Amino acid sequence: MLFPLPRWFAHRGGGSLAPENTLAGIRLAARLGYRAVEFDVMLSADGTPVLIHDETLERTTSGVGKVCDTPDAILFALDAGDGERIPRFAEAATLCRELGLLANVEIKPATGHEVLTAEVVARLTADLWRGAEVQPLISSFSLAALEVARDLAPEVRRGVLFEVPPADWLAELRRLQAVSLHCDADLLDDEVLATARAHDIPVLCYTVNTDKQAKMLFARGVSALFTDRLDLFGGETNPYDCLHLVG
Repeated sequence: MLFPLPRWFAHRGGGSLAPENTLAGIRLAARLGYRAVEFDVMLSADGTPVLIHDETLERTTSGVGKVCDTPDAILFALDAGDGERIPRFAEAATLCRELGLLANVEIKPATGHEVLTAEVVARLTADLWRGAEVQPLISSFSLAALEVARDLAPEVRRGVLFEVPPADWLAELRRLQAVSLHCDADLLDDEVLATARAHDIPVLCYTVNTDKQAKMLFARGVSALFTDRLDLFGGETNPYDCLHLVG
């Protein structure tokens, strides 16, 4: 199935220009001309899916402790940077739909919570984007989470995340009925790219923050990039930001 794939994704919402995984970051990405954003989703102690990357609160918020041990009453009172709060997944989905953004929803389960997180996020993703013109893309490093997403929300596109694609990456992608391969830009070899090209599989790379590396990766055949440098890439006048239809 063909689907629109912008060249650039704003990493963790607003990249380095806004508090990560916040609604402010998503809004900033849209203002700067981005048509796609990536963000991470984890469960609170109450089972609420929220946008946050780390299993612990200290790096990105005013809180302490584990996200999965923190109840909503405490979690949503925290400062996630510049007065922003941790958003609910549903809020981010609504905003992406309003702004016409393609959302790459990364299932980021706390250790031991892979299946439950995937169950909640997969079902909610299907519900929140039902009937939307721009459909989301679920990804995860957790193959167990992607299995759940495949079974519970088969209509939602999936991307498989590897730091380094293993020798059996294509078999895993097919088993999970995924449509894209996501990997570390610094660790992508030409053999993987050639195999992906032969099977019409788009390759998306993280995290690219220099013009030189971006040009090199696009020249090699990479389909899309995740960046923290929203000030360098993604605007409508950027020659590297163009819509590609991929299988």
